[in-house]
Amino acid sequence: MGAQLRVYRQKIRSAQTTKKITKAMELIAASRIQKAQARVTASTPYSRAITRAVSAVATYSNVDHVLTTEPERIERAAVVILTSDRGLAGAFNSQVLREAEELTELLRSQGKEVVYFLAGRKAVGYFQFRRRASERQWTGSSENPEFELAKDIADAVLEAFLRDSSDGGVDEIHIVYNRFVSMMVQTPEVVRLLPLEVVEGVEEPDSAVQPLYEFEPDVETVLDSLLPVYIESRIFNALLQSAAAKHAATQKAMKSASDNADKLITDYTRLANEARQAEITQQIAEIVGGADALVVKK
Repeated sequence: MGAQLRVYRQKIRSAQTTKKITKAMELIAASRIQKAQARVTASTPYSRAITRAVSAVATYSNVDHVLTTEPERIERAAVVILTSDRGLAGAFNSQVLREAEELTELLRSQGKEVVYFLAGRKAVGYFQFRRRASERQWTGSSENPEFELAKDIADAVLEAFLRDSSDGGVDEIHIVYNRFVSMMVQTPEVVRLLPLEVVEGVEEPDSAVQPLYEFEPDVETVLDSLLPVYIESRIFNALLQSAAAKHAATQKAMKSASDNADKLITDYTRLANEARQAEITQQIAEIVGGADALVVKK
């Protein structure tokens, strides 16, 4: 009984130590989520405005441009996967990777070759473990992404997009990331960045006259200037969304771990009390048995 009681007490101490760690990580994630949310809130209007501007230029101009014109035959597609550098975030990374795998199967079923651009150590480790190739990798900045990272990713995918597919280029670009919905909900999102899939221009349902646009110096130059800005803003917003979602997922996972540690402590405390009671009962029984034996001898 004494050995069993020591085991229970050791398990209680271990659960208490684990709870201290998970509680601290929960508080750290809670302190970071506010700043991450503020960055998402500040970035989203600009990203939407750039998308509307690009869509408006594409809608009210009659020029063929790589930004808006889909090739007759798409041979290669680029998939940008955004994960975190660290774990302990529940299903945050696994759901993004699962969504990327489903997208890969869909693209390959359409006869397209898929190339990958990976951001985050979890995505890099996932591909390395399965010995799968990727074009570029970025690690170390997933929890607090800076615009330089978004620009680096945008430059890499744009360079591949502007190259011919026969020279190793790609014909379309997809991005897979976790979108921050709320503190409890983070959903995986798949967006096709290029060519533009949906026109998000300004709609005027009450007016029969469409607005007129003047382009200086010309439409092609405007689109060439908007193309990198559009890609950089969308990727940066996705990185910020992913960072906010990761902090929220970490907070939720660590709270669940702390609650589980509390439950373990309660269960092991009950078992330890039962073992202690059994030990005391056994000791009393031994004392009474010994006393009865002495009385019988007399």
